[in-house]
Amino acid sequence: MAETAKILSPDKMVLIPSPKAGCSLAESITAEDVRKLKQAFPGVPVVTYVNTYADVKAETDICCTSSNASKVVNSLNSDRVIFLPDEFLAKNVARETGKKIIFPTDNPLKSVKKDAELDYQLIGWNGRCEVHEQFTVDDILNVRKQFPDTVVLAHPECRPEVVEAADFSGSTSAMVKFVRQAKASRYLLLTECSMGDNIAAENPDKEMLRLCSYRCPHMNEITLEDTLESLKQYKYEIDVPNEIRLKAKKAVDRMLEIG
Repeated sequence: MAETAKILSPDKMVLIPSPKAGCSLAESITAEDVRKLKQAFPGVPVVTYVNTYADVKAETDICCTSSNASKVVNSLNSDRVIFLPDEFLAKNVARETGKKIIFPTDNPLKSVKKDAELDYQLIGWNGRCEVHEQFTVDDILNVRKQFPDTVVLAHPECRPEVVEAADFSGSTSAMVKFVRQAKASRYLLLTECSMGDNIAAENPDKEMLRLCSYRCPHMNEITLEDTLESLKQYKYEIDVPNEIRLKAKKAVDRMLEIG
């Protein structure tokens, strides 16, 4: 996300307080992986989740967020779409859009021959968020046994069966809006703990049940002390080579145009 900020604001200094604050999902795919997929599926547009590195975005036609992924996929004038890298978000998008999906990640060039005659429209990748993949349907069932009136909200990076069992699925901002407008008094938030804290802070009059054993180890590398030190010393400035930045910006700009 720091790289994305730099992509959009090249003339501004962008700092990240800890160089260890990466992302398991972003690390699941490389620019070379995307190039191989484009070679295997020539002419098929590439949609990449915004939680990816800049060089991956540079190989992408358009980015998406968890809130507009289906909208982005449906906006493309193509029978087939390469959707990267989140496996679960891809499956949830496939369910929402009615598209069939394959995962040719072991050997894309071989898979295209094997699967050429199959009736699929969405080409996925086996990347996962190490936090959201921990949530299960049993988590929902156990809470509903104890609190039958609980409204369950799941992030779209959760497993498809978890999203299907939930009452609502959406991004953090969508969850905030849903809880603000809903009349229920108790909610189960299936998302990263810090993100759940943001939702709770926006809705102090409502009870939030959270499975906060699932904290993102990468996000938690960022501390107040490191943030202060970074601001004082200008430590860990983000730099995106201009050639990569310009290509990646096209994908981000297209996403922003769709909204």
